[in-house]
Amino acid sequence: MESPEAGGTVSPEEDFSFVSPIVKFVLFFFNLLFWVSDSGTPPYQGEATMACLVVDPAILLIVVGVLTFLIAFCGCTGSLRENIVLLQAFSICLAIVFLLQLVAGVLGFVFSDKARGKVSEIINGAIMHYRDDLDLQNLIDFGQKEFSCCGGVSYKDWSQNMYFNCTMDNPSQERCSVPFSCCLPDDDEVVINTMCGHGIQAMGYVEASAVIYTHGCIDSLVNWINRNLFLLGGIALGLAAPQLVGILLAQILISQIRDQIKLQLYNQQHRADPLY
Repeated sequence: MESPEAGGTVSPEEDFSFVSPIVKFVLFFFNLLFWVSDSGTPPYQGEATMACLVVDPAILLIVVGVLTFLIAFCGCTGSLRENIVLLQAFSICLAIVFLLQLVAGVLGFVFSDKARGKVSEIINGAIMHYRDDLDLQNLIDFGQKEFSCCGGVSYKDWSQNMYFNCTMDNPSQERCSVPFSCCLPDDDEVVINTMCGHGIQAMGYVEASAVIYTHGCIDSLVNWINRNLFLLGGIALGLAAPQLVGILLAQILISQIRDQIKLQLYNQQHRADPLY
């Protein structure tokens, strides 16, 4: 039998390939989509919002962006070049990300009290910086309206803000007030009354409950999570499914590449055999 290098015909055995082009290119486009979707995330520059969070969002976005680039690079290049090392790196990285998400979910459930304390700390920090950042202000107003709540634990938490502080030496016109987003909705109201929360902190709970939501947003958030566990579980599954699919495709392609390497070695050994 003549070898392909000598200009002869190629045997059917040499034409055959274990590597499926479908698996190869599905994995490539999977990573390409993963890469493009992450590159479209805009950085956030609100200083007051950053001060309320545990990690600076700009740094977090940079770290996530770099990790996403490296993972997607390993997946794209490894699938196109049929490189086992890059595919193994891609598979291991996805598995680590998946396990970290799983561990975070379990720890959040087991240490729910500590998680609640951290959420309370973040909300209190946001209350303190309410007037410092328009984006943060809009976010808090949206949350209080959406969850029908006011403050972290109660409406009196707004006294932590320098403008809403209830001390006698506070010269602010908003002294002892709460944001308008705490107020109960009025169906007959055409124009939003932004002064509806004026002087509310000086009232008792019963009197204030006729005007605003008196319960805090932490309890409202916990109740919302309990009511929507199936929805949150579905979202978590939706985020985990692509990662598991990526790991599965990478392992299938690695197995096919190894089988192809064995086939090539087998053909080389037989071409060297004078009786082949």
